[in-house]
Amino acid sequence: MTKDSAAVILTNEAIYQDWEYNPQRPGVIRWADEGAYFTALETAQGFEEAELEKDQYGDDIKLYEEIVQYDPATLEREVLISLAQLTPEGSENALPVDSYNWSKDRKLVLIYTNAKYVWRDKTRGEYWVLNLQNDELWQLGGDDYEPSQMMFGKFSPNGQKFAYVYHNNIYVQDLKSREITALTTDASDTIINGLFDWAYEEEFSIQDGFRWSPDSQRIAYWQLDTHAAQDFLIINNTDTLYPEVNAIPYPKVGEENSGARIGITTIAEPKTVWVTLPGVPKDMYVPRMDWADNADQVLIQQMNRKQDTNTLFYADAKTGEARPFFVEQEETFIELVEDPKWLKDSKNFLWQSERDGWKHVYRVSRDGQDVIDLTPGDFDVTELVSVDEAKGWLYFIASPDEVSQRYLFRTRLDGNGDTNSSQMQRITPVESVGTNSYKMSADATWAIHTVSSFLSPPVSTLVSLPDHKAHHVLEDNAELVEKIEKLAKNEVEFYRVEARDGLRLDGFLMRPPNFDPNKKYPLINFVYGEPAGQTVRDVYSTRNIWHLMMTQQGFIVSSIDNRGTKAPRGRDWRRSVYGNIGPLGARDQADALQAMCARWDYIDCDRVGVWGHSGGGSMTLNLLFRYPDQYHVGVSRAPVPDQRLYDSIYQERYSGLLTDFAENYREASAITHAKNLQGKLLLVHGTGDDNVHYQGAERLINELIKHNRQFDFMAYPNRRHGIVEGEGTSLHLYTMQSKYFIEHLQPD
Repeated sequence: MTKDSAAVILTNEAIYQDWEYNPQRPGVIRWADEGAYFTALETAQGFEEAELEKDQYGDDIKLYEEIVQYDPATLEREVLISLAQLTPEGSENALPVDSYNWSKDRKLVLIYTNAKYVWRDKTRGEYWVLNLQNDELWQLGGDDYEPSQMMFGKFSPNGQKFAYVYHNNIYVQDLKSREITALTTDASDTIINGLFDWAYEEEFSIQDGFRWSPDSQRIAYWQLDTHAAQDFLIINNTDTLYPEVNAIPYPKVGEENSGARIGITTIAEPKTVWVTLPGVPKDMYVPRMDWADNADQVLIQQMNRKQDTNTLFYADAKTGEARPFFVEQEETFIELVEDPKWLKDSKNFLWQSERDGWKHVYRVSRDGQDVIDLTPGDFDVTELVSVDEAKGWLYFIASPDEVSQRYLFRTRLDGNGDTNSSQMQRITPVESVGTNSYKMSADATWAIHTVSSFLSPPVSTLVSLPDHKAHHVLEDNAELVEKIEKLAKNEVEFYRVEARDGLRLDGFLMRPPNFDPNKKYPLINFVYGEPAGQTVRDVYSTRNIWHLMMTQQGFIVSSIDNRGTKAPRGRDWRRSVYGNIGPLGARDQADALQAMCARWDYIDCDRVGVWGHSGGGSMTLNLLFRYPDQYHVGVSRAPVPDQRLYDSIYQERYSGLLTDFAENYREASAITHAKNLQGKLLLVHGTGDDNVHYQGAERLINELIKHNRQFDFMAYPNRRHGIVEGEGTSLHLYTMQSKYFIEHLQPD
């Protein structure tokens, strides 16, 4: 506990204008495909103090970065690609490198540059190729191409060709003759090849929509027909004299989806063979596809619209005939959508599933008949990190004992017929308490290990494995650690309470630095509460610093993960809210608050606030509307007030099909209960939100007006879902939020 009168008091300006509490991280590090060395983008010597230009998004343009290579044992540095090599003929400046990739023989380097945002990532840009044998650097694509319009470019496995998407068609360029061939020609306003619509990208986390065959002779790709999905129109009133309208195919709950199908085309004589999958495309999903362990078959995953069945098919590359061989099925929904990871030295692949009640990694035979659980036990695997086939180990992240933390483990790849977890070994040392992550070398002998905890910034270290010996500290954030040490603060407590049915709920609690147990303090609850996230994490974030600032203002700050959230607590925990997203979570939050009030009498339960963003904004509304006697002040940011307004893939996965759960959708939506508002509500939304549409805020406003419920409202013009675009936006948002709680909860 810091009680020193000279301890530093935080401000929103320090956090969200000067960004003093944002941690530093090592540059983008990329391990080689084989062996144990890594490459990185680094500022060239002599340019460390150069002032960088900003692009249209406010991001630094990486004008002076070169590609270097490191030996992990010695950290010996070698410049692989210099600024001179990255400078096109006739130009004074080197290419700003957004990303890079090597050909398999490492004779060519693909440079991705001048990248532009498409929705949430910079997936549209320009590509250049550098020949390391003669230093020839030239730009890929056609001479008449529009700038920064190429997407997902990649070398063929044999390094002789380059494929990419341009204006929704797929092209191949021969790297010797430089001739360009169109593999698809049918792109239109509603037909897109080799990439995805908004909903697929957002909910299946997939952007790149085509795959080279291992023999470089074919490409398999997605084609989406978006004509059935209605356009949602987003109006930009700020950037031009007359408003601009952006139309996005966006399937809402119960509406028609885009139809997805898989095509396979040869390179020599482009002609697409369509894979024959069962069902009507717009009523099914194809969330994953890639070549199997050969160049003759494509492995395709197909899910039904309800998302309770995922069928794996082998599709013949020549005929398109598809044969099912493996099925995942749940009573409620399937959440895990991952590519199988083929093992090189056997006819098996690794598969992630919750079929035994927990997220585990399985070894599955090629015919789908033999399925062996490699990570048995009552715990969830949160990430498959690496496979060391040479030594027979599987590395993964889990936390069997403390769901707020993450650690590295390994287990045998062969399974040995073992039916318990005795073979599992923890690799992360006991002193690395908190959240640990790893970027491992191809041979699993080295890793970039990063560890942080709630108020301890990340430390990144180069470690050898499996001994986990630290060899080099890459970033220790020493200045930030010292800065946090000087803050007025108290200890963070991770605690547990019970819901009304006895279910354990996990939370954290932050008390004021000058805490007096004989006083009464107002409470701010931070919530999310939906299946996509977990708030009770022992990991560093700038949001924790803002919460610390609020404790300095005299608040107690807490958060609880209700049932259904992304905590690693098993399938039943996550599936328990099916068809009832919102009400059950809100009930857990209210139960937790009652338990807290009973346990800690220094919480003033007549002064309780709550805030959240996105799903947390929805939960904030639910708590204010359903439990108005318990929650008195709320800041709801970018919420989904009516679940029927959100996208079909996400909402139907967790809430069920509208035809089956129409009444549940009505009852579960916060807008249905808006008439119950008694406390103070600040509603915040970006008018340019392509994810959770501003439409929902306007509908909620109408409902509150209808019932004469007074509230406060802030619309951020043309900001998207994160409400971060535009100079000063974050500072304004958090200043407003801080003042709202201070004004209406009145801490001492």
